[in-house]
Amino acid sequence: MLKANYILSIFEKSVKEWHEKIESKYDKDSMEDILYSKNQIDTIQWHVEDEIRRPDLPAVELVKFKREIDSLNQKRTDLVEKLDDYFYNQFINVKKVENSKMNSETPAWLIDRMSILELKIFHMDEQVHRTDTTEVHVETCRKKLEILFEQKNDLSICLDDLLLELGEGKKYMKVYRQMKMYNDQNLNPSLYKNKS
Repeated sequence: MLKANYILSIFEKSVKEWHEKIESKYDKDSMEDILYSKNQIDTIQWHVEDEIRRPDLPAVELVKFKREIDSLNQKRTDLVEKLDDYFYNQFINVKKVENSKMNSETPAWLIDRMSILELKIFHMDEQVHRTDTTEVHVETCRKKLEILFEQKNDLSICLDDLLLELGEGKKYMKVYRQMKMYNDQNLNPSLYKNKS
């Protein structure tokens, strides 16, 4: 069974390698490949989100970045749903114990939060090591980084507990699709009403 520490090691590797402009290759559609790809998308989006907030950004660039964010969000959701399918299939035949409870968050969406958290840690650590800012800024970021590490530990425990309880039938999961409408030309009125 997957463990949080293993998943986080892939996310750490992904973030580091993206910033160093190298890329690991895993067997296509393996769990490692899906997790690595998921974090790569999150990492790209992180930087696009930074750029879109520049006050000097020309309007044409703003539109380009907004469309890129929409595309990345869809890819991110698709990969999370692929992970959901994996976990759903892994636990589909587990017999539920009496009074088992449904978990509101699937393992994949918890993993999604962990991927973003890994990015927060990487970038907050960058702030802690800046030499072009004040000591107050560095110390403030150091305290935030400590909280992020605590959250990382807590989310790891939550994921491992959830996977264990799903495997024991103490919890069960349902898979709901996100059903994003804004990218769908048949569901977004601004798109289907303006078809030429």
